[in-house]
Amino acid sequence: MIIGVPKEIFPGEKRAALTPQSVERLVKKGADVVVESGIGSTIHLSDDDYKKAGATVTDRLSVLTSADLTLRVRKPPIEELSQLKKGSIHISLLDPFTETQIVRELAQNQISAISMGMIPRTTIAQKMDALSSQANLAGYVSVLLAAEKIDKIFPMMITPAGTLVPTRVFIVGAGVAGLQAIATAKRLGARVEAFDTRPVVKQEVESLGAKFVKLDVESSQNKDGYATALTPEQMEAQRRGMQKVCAASDIVITTAQLFGRKAPVIITKDMIDHMKPGSVIVDIAVESGGNVEGSKLDETVKTENGVFIIGLGNLPSRVCVDASQMYSSNLTNMIETFWNKEKKSFNLDLNHEIIKGCLITHQGAVVHELIKAKV
Repeated sequence: MIIGVPKEIFPGEKRAALTPQSVERLVKKGADVVVESGIGSTIHLSDDDYKKAGATVTDRLSVLTSADLTLRVRKPPIEELSQLKKGSIHISLLDPFTETQIVRELAQNQISAISMGMIPRTTIAQKMDALSSQANLAGYVSVLLAAEKIDKIFPMMITPAGTLVPTRVFIVGAGVAGLQAIATAKRLGARVEAFDTRPVVKQEVESLGAKFVKLDVESSQNKDGYATALTPEQMEAQRRGMQKVCAASDIVITTAQLFGRKAPVIITKDMIDHMKPGSVIVDIAVESGGNVEGSKLDETVKTENGVFIIGLGNLPSRVCVDASQMYSSNLTNMIETFWNKEKKSFNLDLNHEIIKGCLITHQGAVVHELIKAKV
């Protein structure tokens, strides 16, 4: 089996889908790995690094036309789909809920498409969970962005000139990104508070040294571990309760996202108007619609009352070396789990719960039950 990995061409994307360490693992399994020249240039790796690991380095068209299994970070460009082998497999962070045209084209071109964003959140699939690995890094980066923008230091300092109080950080959403944001802010010495509609995460928040904010607004989580949507009444009650916390905070970081849906607006203009001048808000969910009213993708907005709203997208790409290593490992773990030793190929086991959860198109049709109705 030929595993092909083209260089990422999405604007601003610095991650690579496969690292030399993963190439070496796959070559030992009997795979032929073909990568595009320059694939590792953004993560400080040369073509020779990939060659030493056992990969063949060639041009983009050769990678696309020869691969039985294509690996990417981002969705495939529509114009390249016709260049892929009929009947081949394509794995990427495809969002099938919003990228419906690409899904249709993948089916029409007889490509079996797997979305790494649809990996079931089960124990057996944990090592393949790319959403979690990348969200973890996004949470870390969000705190660094806030620390760079805020005109204060994070830790309390007792000096001859007086005591400097710690920066107050409020994290909204205690999923993977939120928990990492909490941990990072605490390491920097901040006073951290956090809120999540799922009371089940209270213990995790407190174990990281943060205070869990109780607002009497609760939701459950679905079988994939995502929070279920709140009713309009619950959303309004949540906003009223959070306004006081935001007003007292120096930094607010929002991480709330709903599986397959637009992110909910949690921080409204009225809440921002009550915040102190110089305060900073980081909207991690900006790429999926945003949690903050007035946030703009890939921009930092300054409000009339002097609050900075950071809406920078693709946060994992800002630590692209580690992000590539983690994503590459997720991909390789998936391939190894379904690797047929005798045939030396990836076995697309249609009856396996993991494949059922993440296979979007197959044999010319959209096969995922949740996506069929949207395409």
